[in-house]
Amino acid sequence: MEQLWAHLIKVQPDPDPWVVGVSALAAFVLVGFRMPWQVTRGLITIAHEGGHALMALVTRRKLEGIRLHSDTSGVTLTRGRPTGPGMVLTALAGYVAPPLLGLAAAWLTEMGHITLLIWSVLLFLVCMLLLIRNLYGALILLATGGAVFALIMYAPAEVQQVVALVAVWILLFGGIRPIIELQRKRRRRQARDSDADQLARLTFLPGGFYVFFFFVVSVASAAFGAYLMNPL
Repeated sequence: MEQLWAHLIKVQPDPDPWVVGVSALAAFVLVGFRMPWQVTRGLITIAHEGGHALMALVTRRKLEGIRLHSDTSGVTLTRGRPTGPGMVLTALAGYVAPPLLGLAAAWLTEMGHITLLIWSVLLFLVCMLLLIRNLYGALILLATGGAVFALIMYAPAEVQQVVALVAVWILLFGGIRPIIELQRKRRRRQARDSDADQLARLTFLPGGFYVFFFFVVSVASAAFGAYLMNPL
């Protein structure tokens, strides 16, 4: 166990500035352009639904499962009081989960704990797999988890570092775009059951306030995460 823990917390050298810059550019392309976004958005959805699930457990709601769909949407099924702080916090956690996870990952990266970061991602995916309740979601998690496991087992440390950097930037950048898309749908009245609108029905604040809150959290997380990732 001591050897395993030593392996997990070993510190890797800081990446070269150009590696950080190229990884940020790659993540921006993967998030900013429509075709690659169809793939990376699925990763953001995993983090989104994981946020709902984690908060449901923290607030002691009964977590019945998670579904991930082929259109990159998802739903987390919980049971308990339909109102109250637990329901509010569970609904609130989805859109802020990807940027906050990205911020935590940026901190681990800044500390040089790339190995710990990658193993934490694998553990997160395994926990999600135990909660999944549809075949497509299980296949996506198995494929993603398998890729992460292969990265751990077969990729050299330099490759692991680059992949980890790209993943962190995807979480930081990818936490912003779904909120912009959400507001566009709300303007067209196509998102009546969105997290923001559910929160509006649960509280005295309008849905637009929650969209703004999600946006502020995501932008602040991206800014602070970029500050942590800055090698200069």
